[in-house]
Amino acid sequence: MAKKAPKLKIIPLGGLCEIGKNMTVIEYKNDIIVIDCGMSFPGDEMLGIDVVIPDVSYLEKNKDKIKGIILTHGHEDHIGSLPYILPNLSIPIYATKLTIGLVEYKLKDRGINNAQLNIVKPEQSIKLGCFVIEFIRTTHSIPDSVALAIHTPEGLIVHTGDFKIDYTPIKGDTINLHKFAELGKKGVLVMMADSTNVERKGYTMSESTVGATFKNIFMTAKHRIIVATFASNIHRIQQIIDAAVMFNRKVVISGRSMVNVAKVAIELGYLDVPEGTLIDIRDMNKYSTDEIVVITTGSQGEPMSALSRLASSDHRKMALLPGDLVIISATPIPGNEKGVSKVINQLFKKGAEVIYEDLADVHVSGHACQEELKLIHSLIKPKFFIPVHGEYRHLIRHAELAKELGMDEDNIFIAKNGSVLEFTNDKGRYCSCVTAGKVLVDGLGVGDVGNIVLRDRKHLSEDGLIVVVVTITKEEGKVISGPDIISRGFVYVRESEDLMEEARSVVKVVLDECEKNNITDWATLKTRIKDALRDFLYEKIKRNPMILPIIMEV
Repeated sequence: MAKKAPKLKIIPLGGLCEIGKNMTVIEYKNDIIVIDCGMSFPGDEMLGIDVVIPDVSYLEKNKDKIKGIILTHGHEDHIGSLPYILPNLSIPIYATKLTIGLVEYKLKDRGINNAQLNIVKPEQSIKLGCFVIEFIRTTHSIPDSVALAIHTPEGLIVHTGDFKIDYTPIKGDTINLHKFAELGKKGVLVMMADSTNVERKGYTMSESTVGATFKNIFMTAKHRIIVATFASNIHRIQQIIDAAVMFNRKVVISGRSMVNVAKVAIELGYLDVPEGTLIDIRDMNKYSTDEIVVITTGSQGEPMSALSRLASSDHRKMALLPGDLVIISATPIPGNEKGVSKVINQLFKKGAEVIYEDLADVHVSGHACQEELKLIHSLIKPKFFIPVHGEYRHLIRHAELAKELGMDEDNIFIAKNGSVLEFTNDKGRYCSCVTAGKVLVDGLGVGDVGNIVLRDRKHLSEDGLIVVVVTITKEEGKVISGPDIISRGFVYVRESEDLMEEARSVVKVVLDECEKNNITDWATLKTRIKDALRDFLYEKIKRNPMILPIIMEV
């Protein structure tokens, strides 16, 4: 029997049909490399959840094959899962200087001090197993972003990472389009490309345009300026600092993640801050309001962020003052629109002036629009194409864009998380699926909250809780105390005494029947109490609270 020829496998574990949680596995024979290790924010239905990370069951089963994790840049949706995954998977990490600096800080914060962190420069190559990986300089909303050219025994894979084509970046060189063209000439087997902005026509504006807007706003501002942006958007932070220095304002950094990122960026030389510009938040009162700029977190309306706490008068170290100018320098991530809108309304109510993207050019995206994507496609000319990093509609639109450029529909793969795509040097196909999905992080618990717990939380949040407490004798099962009924989040007991009394009577009837029929099994007692009380309450007020019977024996 002929031996099967080995095939190159590409397995996305996150980042497809969603925004965030980016992670892709490349596998050939006994060698695996992993591209990115991101997290995403919980949806509204994930009550109490802090972050969402990819399911890495496949990697845990194949941990002996993994040669390394390669990171394209330092945003949370590309590095945020590392503290949760590394304790079970001791794998070397390869990334550029700033990305490694941010990862190191994040891991230390979680008590992980033994990670194998390796700094790689753009345009450098490394060899991991049978793979040779080239790091290609790109431009994005964070410095030190790279694309990857992965040389495999079957052919070349190009992964663009998150990118845009910025000809006037804030710091560093422009994207290395020459290298992309060179790879395209040699021949590219598969390209995976960022799809986030594929619905937008034209080109993404340069980050430097935001700096001009800041300077115009700062020039006329008469009070304190508060700017909310992503903590990892170091280019944006640099431009805010530049504008503050130009107009003789001191800068305060607020918000834990903002303080941490700024500290790393300054230490590594990615933020230029003139001496005496930064002041402690506790020293703000030593200056007049027109001498202060606050850079803070909270551009996504996160409930515990510094901006949200300011808006709700819950910030421990500073308060919002009438006349403060608040600039929200970000676009809401899909799903965060309500939270952002709520914060903006609260800020206006507190007497602040608020400027956001709809009112001025205070934000530009870090992702390529259609014309930039067309350029990358035209330079690389891949045989096969996998759109990545986007919701399903983004992947479909990116596939259509590739077809418009002349690509054969059969060579475009709309994959989902867990899809196994197999490639040889002339063929590609959907092969099978592996376990993939969402692992929910709640506090220190990783994966211990699943669908059943979320369903219960949803039930409690919508309908409240009724607790029925009964004490029975151990030998005969006779009721000697109760039933007592406790309501939490269901009705206000003092205004619903008649309803509570009727509910108590319903439970008493059930208990009397069980005693008469000599039913002492706890499970049966609880089921009958729940069924009778549920039917009664729904018939009476059309509500379905969670019912929790508690039986005690004496």
